Amino acid sequence: MALPIIKLGLAAVAGYYFFNRFRKPRAGGSTTNASDAVDDVKLRPHPSVDEKLDEGIQETFPASDPVSVVQPSETAYERKQRTQS
Repeated sequence: MALPIIKLGLAAVAGYYFFNRFRKPRAGGSTTNASDAVDDVKLRPHPSVDEKLDEGIQETFPASDPVSVVQPSETAYERKQRTQS
């Protein structure tokens, strides 16, 4: 009775070994070139709003986040520091 179970176990181990030995390795990480788009962002000193918008669009590729070219709003900590001065 135990002999067929042992044979089945050995066949499973051999199959697993050969499966792992001959399968193709997967590429690691993302397959998109999103990091290339972010690395290409170059702004000159004091860029115009249009230039900021163009570079912001490049930074968000391939995500669907909206682009913001305005200054971030003041945080509560910054407001507290400003009012205390």
